[in-house]
Amino acid sequence: MLTVLLIVHSLMAVGLLGAITHQTVGVWWPAKKRTGSFVSSLRSVPSMTYTNAVIVLFILTMIVGSIIYTEYRVSIRVTLQDYRMYVPEGAFELKEHVASIALGLLPAYWYYWRQSLSQDRATTRAMVTTLVACIVWYNFLVGHVVNNIRGFGS
Repeated sequence: MLTVLLIVHSLMAVGLLGAITHQTVGVWWPAKKRTGSFVSSLRSVPSMTYTNAVIVLFILTMIVGSIIYTEYRVSIRVTLQDYRMYVPEGAFELKEHVASIALGLLPAYWYYWRQSLSQDRATTRAMVTTLVACIVWYNFLVGHVVNNIRGFGS
């Protein structure tokens, strides 16, 4: 059952990663018109439409992650300590903290995306989106590396 939850957690994380990446690129590098190229398509997404998807995916991914966290704490973390792999263990510990920071940022993220897309809040909106995106990327990469070191069922 934990393996299924890990797969679901990973799939939701990939969806979250795609949504927040599209939104961040669209905020910092908007396309004036869609030309048909891959880069232009990536840039020309309507950034505002990703807001609710990012919030829902972040919360669901965090809930499923908290369910499988006990398995990490009981078996995988102990193995990392036995093998003296302190860097991956510390990176995962930091992952928990930055995920909590991003969870706390979600109300501000929602607020700035729910406001009219006026230019006076554009910088704040871009900065909050970028911070959430950096945290999501960090959490995804660290989770992937730690799972590859000693994943479930090994």
